[in-house]
Amino acid sequence: MSVIVTDTGFGPDTWTQGFAALAEGQSGAALDVASDADPATLAATLADIPMIRIDFPSFADGRGFTIARRLRLMGFTGRLRARGHVLADQYAMARRSGFDEVEISAELAARQPEPQWLARADWQAHDYQSRLRA
Repeated sequence: MSVIVTDTGFGPDTWTQGFAALAEGQSGAALDVASDADPATLAATLADIPMIRIDFPSFADGRGFTIARRLRLMGFTGRLRARGHVLADQYAMARRSGFDEVEISAELAARQPEPQWLARADWQAHDYQSRLRA
């Protein structure tokens, strides 16, 4: 069972239409993207993809943040989800790089309960750039 983390805390997964692998991706389908995928391969179909879920195989693997940022810079406006080994400490970075939500396992949610994630939910106010501008 998965737990979805947003700026309002933990919630259930509301996506019910399933996912297709990037290799078998089809227009209009939600896609699962591996952390080593090249987002440029999606450029022509971004407008037809309602949701992209990017895998984080390890909390130390930050390639998913780069993929998310590149997708947003390419114009993707759909739902963007990080899935896997994302820690509460990485939530602000996930949101800044373009993710709308994070999907974690129930085991991780038990080890890092909702208050730890909510402490990072005000991700726009706690960046070094705003402190430098002040």
